[in-house]
Amino acid sequence: MTVLLIALGAAVGAPLRYLADRAVQSRHASAFPWGTFSVNVVGSLLLGALVGWPVDPVVGALLGTGFCGALTTYSTFSYETLRLARGGDRFLALANVLGSVAAGLAAAAVGYALARALTG
Repeated sequence: MTVLLIALGAAVGAPLRYLADRAVQSRHASAFPWGTFSVNVVGSLLLGALVGWPVDPVVGALLGTGFCGALTTYSTFSYETLRLARGGDRFLALANVLGSVAAGLAAAAVGYALARALTG
């Protein structure tokens, strides 16, 4: 049952990631991967909130592992960073790494804090 819930969450998260990524990236003429950056930060915020909220393990599997796992994308982040570096945009590659890690951690912390404040 849990595996099916994870698959259901992923079935929603993956297409949403693609559509959000394309929508954000189409608004920027920069080589910086704003779409991937955005979905990863939003996914980190949501996952932080899920961890801070007392949710049933079934809900955690559906939304945390399934939805957030498919919404966020480490492989695309890695590929885009490598593409930037190989294309000579080393500053943007470094900014992508540092910015993604910092923003993702900050977003997770904010999501966690908000959930704890709302449930506390």
